[in-house]
Amino acid sequence: MTPLALPLAVALAAGAFLSYVGYRLVTPPRHVGEWTPADAGLDYEDVTFAAGDGVTLSGWWVDRGSDRTVIPLHGYTASRWAFYITPVVEAAARRGYNVLAFDFRAHGRSGGSRTTFGVRELEDLRAALDWLESNHPRAARGVGLVGFSMGGVVAIRALAEGDRVACAVADSPPIDMDRTGARGLRYFAGLPEWIYPLVKPIALLLSGARAVDVMAYAGRVKKPLLVVAGRRDPLVRIEEVREFVERARRVNPDVELWETDAEHVRTIKLEGGTYLSRVLGFLDRHLVGGVAN
Repeated sequence: MTPLALPLAVALAAGAFLSYVGYRLVTPPRHVGEWTPADAGLDYEDVTFAAGDGVTLSGWWVDRGSDRTVIPLHGYTASRWAFYITPVVEAAARRGYNVLAFDFRAHGRSGGSRTTFGVRELEDLRAALDWLESNHPRAARGVGLVGFSMGGVVAIRALAEGDRVACAVADSPPIDMDRTGARGLRYFAGLPEWIYPLVKPIALLLSGARAVDVMAYAGRVKKPLLVVAGRRDPLVRIEEVREFVERARRVNPDVELWETDAEHVRTIKLEGGTYLSRVLGFLDRHLVGGVAN
């Protein structure tokens, strides 16, 4: 064996391992359940629509005859069957809202093979809004978002970058995507956080995504926003969320922060009916004119 053989072998093995980790990050396991809105006694339709890049997205449409619609947005590795999405679907529909719940790309029953951590997922939401405006224009008069984790990032970006959404709830949104990514490697895979800077460029290359600076959106959100954050969240530090909210409030007095003792996206479990009442109450106040039945 030559003097360079061992170091070369180690380098190749390390590169292969990092590439594998990066690949797994952008190809999350799919979560598909059996529950449908019919299990809650709600009439619904299975719907599909295409994102701008051609990816087919799958979802449910619950038509309550309203001119106000709630769109729940799931997090990374989850889907519309997540434990926090189905209660929102049922509660919002019973409140009189229409509900459009769909799976982001590479999740649930939607097409696409790779997630982009909230980048092209914004395009997925825009495709949902396009579908709503084309098929149910009256229902698109007032749209509120309820986003969880990655879905919370998409909700924040949607408020900042467009005018088709009236208000949003962002539950456990990763404010510092790099730090949350590093913590996620440790929390979910037992890997050291220090390898994240080595894995990140591989994941971005494989997904075609780009880095998102969520904190930079704080000064751009001009519509009502409720941020929900758990002090026991192992992925998103409460201090990061507080800083985002503080910056956002400098330009927007309609930014609220609800702190709880929950872990990541677990406030709905901790607070139960109180969670749904508070979230839907926020939507009631800011979807102008209330629910039109």
